[in-house]
Amino acid sequence: MGKFIVKETKTGIKFDLKAGNGEVIATSEIYASEASCMNGIESVRNNCAGGIEDQTVEGFETVKHPKFEVYLDKAGEYRFRLKARNGEIIAVSEGYKAKASCLNGIESVKKNAPDAPVEKVEA
Repeated sequence: MGKFIVKETKTGIKFDLKAGNGEVIATSEIYASEASCMNGIESVRNNCAGGIEDQTVEGFETVKHPKFEVYLDKAGEYRFRLKARNGEIIAVSEGYKAKASCLNGIESVKKNAPDAPVEKVEA
């Protein structure tokens, strides 16, 4: 089972969603407060059932928010970002060499996020 790891950074507080194997699936922005970070986790839980908008194909179909956007980064790797109903980005992935791996990451978020416990770790 996955879990959310909340930790402080030099500039604030953030969360990582980890899969059962310990791999980081998605990461948040840096929040100013722990309360904001916890709200971000709730937002991921509430929005992770969204559709997938594959921006790597020509003439892709636009999907309503909430959604996962699949795109290519500057290094040519596949990434996804989870957007809430209001269009805000609430979590992003690492880069993947293969599109299938990126899509597996999205499925892992959908599977793990709704029930994932929150664990706070010291920096």
